[in-house]
Amino acid sequence: MRPLIAPSVLASDFANLQSEVEMLNKSQADWLHIDIMDGRFVPNISFGFPVMQAIKKYAQKPMDVHLMIVEPELYIEQFRAAGADVISVHVEACNHLHRTIQQIKATGAKAGVAVNPHTSVSLLEDIIADLDLVCLMSVNPGFGGQKFIENTYRKTEALKNLIIQRNSQALIEIDGGINQQNAPLLLNSGADVLVAGSFVFSAQDPIATIAELKKSSI
Repeated sequence: MRPLIAPSVLASDFANLQSEVEMLNKSQADWLHIDIMDGRFVPNISFGFPVMQAIKKYAQKPMDVHLMIVEPELYIEQFRAAGADVISVHVEACNHLHRTIQQIKATGAKAGVAVNPHTSVSLLEDIIADLDLVCLMSVNPGFGGQKFIENTYRKTEALKNLIIQRNSQALIEIDGGINQQNAPLLLNSGADVLVAGSFVFSAQDPIATIAELKKSSI
């Protein structure tokens, strides 16, 4: 199967956001990946509801919203109302992860959990069957353009094994440092969704770059 491609809008040209979203509409991208940062969970601030609503106005594809924020449970309904189709919260940011996952599902959105590079996927053993998505961070969260962490291959394999063992339907998403070289290796390890930011938006031809990623195969 071909991977799902989710270009990260954080790497787009914000001065031309409408045209960037319309470009993604014309491409083979499957989702629009939206990174929300609060300056507390990660040392950076991205954007909030008004920008999300502006993206949603033009987006013709699902919005995959990645919450890099503390206390995400306070804002789940607002993110859903702003257009989120998939909402992922960080395992490191949730004191009551099961409750937060159920809260996301109650809005009608798909529920995901994001995992930092230092965090073991074994922490998801008791929640994996309830998830629609697990987002493995292959860079440290908070900044674009970082180098891919090689341990992600092993971690993806371990997560895939856990998903199979627990009969989960969760997709595996990889976020950070994706390129044409590591994409096939990640798919071979069990990945389903590839998030690409700088690699797409810094390319001379982003639509062609997305198409190449889409053709990645094991």
